[in-house]
Amino acid sequence: MPPHIALLVNPASGRRRAAVIAVRLKAALRDAGARVHVYTGRSAADSRRLARLAAADRPDALVAVGGDGLVHQALQGVVGTGVPLAVIPAGSGNDVARAFGVPRGSAHKAAEAILAGRTRPSDVVRLTTADGTQRYYMSVLACGFDARVNERVNNFRFGAGRAGYLVGLLAELRSFQPVDFEIDIDGHRIAEPGMLVAVGNTSAYGGGMHVCAEAVPDDGLLDVVFVRQGPLGRFLRMFPKVFTGSHLGLDEVVSVQGRTVTIRGDAGAAYADGERIGPPTLVCEVVPKAVEMLELTS
Repeated sequence: MPPHIALLVNPASGRRRAAVIAVRLKAALRDAGARVHVYTGRSAADSRRLARLAAADRPDALVAVGGDGLVHQALQGVVGTGVPLAVIPAGSGNDVARAFGVPRGSAHKAAEAILAGRTRPSDVVRLTTADGTQRYYMSVLACGFDARVNERVNNFRFGAGRAGYLVGLLAELRSFQPVDFEIDIDGHRIAEPGMLVAVGNTSAYGGGMHVCAEAVPDDGLLDVVFVRQGPLGRFLRMFPKVFTGSHLGLDEVVSVQGRTVTIRGDAGAAYADGERIGPPTLVCEVVPKAVEMLELTS
């Protein structure tokens, strides 16, 4: 029987680049002899529903063609099913794709890698929100300053990208007040004002900001990065270091690991995989090797 591949697509992702990539990938997979079923989500909720529907059909792989937000929805469908997940980057951030390998070359090369079926087990994070709802995320949960910047950028009427993020960052600096965080990491408590806290399974978010630079997605641990309260000018000078991970060596940055992390504080909405989650209290628990990620690089 030919391999069965499910493509989950956000056609609007990457200024509709995802739709073009999906059409080429579908043709390449069929040329290689695969049966291909395309699921096109029109919203986050619709993509999440389709991911569950696709996984229930037990394909040989579910392939998410889009950005980190679409990967987040795909994850809700595949965790616990044994269905491998592949990521074809076509969004603005693509941090999950970079963590697991971006396919090189043409759509036919990507199709070959998908059908080769080489997988790597990855941890995921089970997140329980303030109202008791549970969901999973793959990359980083951000709470505090950076999440508030994200909130601003999402409300812009113009395109975001790096320039939009910088505008949002400067705007948030004018009004931001440190948050009185209470963070519990496997019984170890941090209770003090801070600028932000991030809980990472992989290292990066926001299109290459390595806030949890030492995170490894299959070590059974979460990396927690907390930035203490400090002068806003120093914080602004520190922020570019996030792109290289060199911020971890600074005195005001606390970096610890754990399996269960609870965040409390009046921090506003948190974001995970770039998706709006809601405010604390938030509980993050690592689920070791909960999903098989397809390796798409040679």
